[in-house]
Amino acid sequence: MSKQPKYRQVADALRREIVNGAFDRDRRLPSESELSARFDASRNTVRSGLALLVSEGLITSSQGLGYEVRSHEVFELNASRFENLNFPHNGDAYNTDVTNAGRRPHQTFRVEVLPALEEVADRLKIEKGSKAVLRFCHRYVDDVPWSTQATYYPAWLIGESPRLAEPGDIEEGTTRYLAARGIEQIGYFDEISTRMPTPEEARLLEMSAGVPVLLWTRTGYSKNCPIRCTITTFRGDLNRMNYEIGDLTARSERT
Repeated sequence: MSKQPKYRQVADALRREIVNGAFDRDRRLPSESELSARFDASRNTVRSGLALLVSEGLITSSQGLGYEVRSHEVFELNASRFENLNFPHNGDAYNTDVTNAGRRPHQTFRVEVLPALEEVADRLKIEKGSKAVLRFCHRYVDDVPWSTQATYYPAWLIGESPRLAEPGDIEEGTTRYLAARGIEQIGYFDEISTRMPTPEEARLLEMSAGVPVLLWTRTGYSKNCPIRCTITTFRGDLNRMNYEIGDLTARSERT
């Protein structure tokens, strides 16, 4: 007999069924009363088990509509190729990767010049409070919020690359735009971390309770100095990142 509390037994059983695809066709879970009868448990016990699955991001709860398994169509991002100028592209790297995956990209932009945050100033090696250009993207995959991306450039770059401070998209991507103007990024330093979202991040990414965000901070360097800091905030339940390091011939030759 299980020593687990009854509500955890309920959650564990439903979690196994969700992972094994029992609700792939019809994502709606049975009602609380149906689950009470199935598990021989009180409504409060069942409700506690369901609340645990909500906190894990596996299911959602809607007033009057019951519980539903979240759709988890994960998007895979190759971080090694993301800004490879030699990789065939269709617009910027985001549009290219999403389109190549057979899915539909959409993004909105905000551009402003503002004092750099301390963490950004440290990465760009500029004085705290110095002006920086912020290019903020809110990105979607198939109309589902996918990520937000805040990229900061030191203000001195505006004179050499004025489109950085102009509103709207740079169709070919800022990396290619800068390279065409002789400002090539030759190295990157990446930092990967996770945490729970802020209320604003949860709102923008339409995240349920219990779902963390994946933070990818990339600092881009020219030959002489850092020229950009990009902080990308991904929904933790819908994204997977990979890197390619070294010779992967053996991987591509697998049958």
